Amino acid sequence: MAFPGLQHVAITVSDIGRSTEWYTRLLGAEPVLTEDEEGGEFHHVVYALDGGSLFGLHTHMGKESKDRADERRTGLDHISFGLSGTAELEQWRDKLDSLGIQHGGIKKAHYGSGISFRDPDNIALEFFIAPGT
Repeated sequence: MAFPGLQHVAITVSDIGRSTEWYTRLLGAEPVLTEDEEGGEFHHVVYALDGGSLFGLHTHMGKESKDRADERRTGLDHISFGLSGTAELEQWRDKLDSLGIQHGGIKKAHYGSGISFRDPDNIALEFFIAPGT
């Protein structure tokens, strides 16, 4: 039996309004859903990504720690968005520049190439291409 692919990723953010604005600009799309969970435990904003995956932002009704993300703590290290090749990677570099989002430039390694950047809560994100693409 094959292990299934990811259906969605959800991250906790400290300021849902700020993060919704930031991710809407980055993704170039409006959320497909924004609602309180029926039990009242959290509010989520969800985006549909190409390929059928969903990307969600959660706030836990003021109970989140407000700490900035740190990949050295146990938990999330980073989220990587897959691209098809160098030209697309360069386009995303240019889009990050146009949005004023700081990044580390295109880095090349034997396992692939990517651009790393961070969201308003310091969550590490990257655009990535496999080697030879």
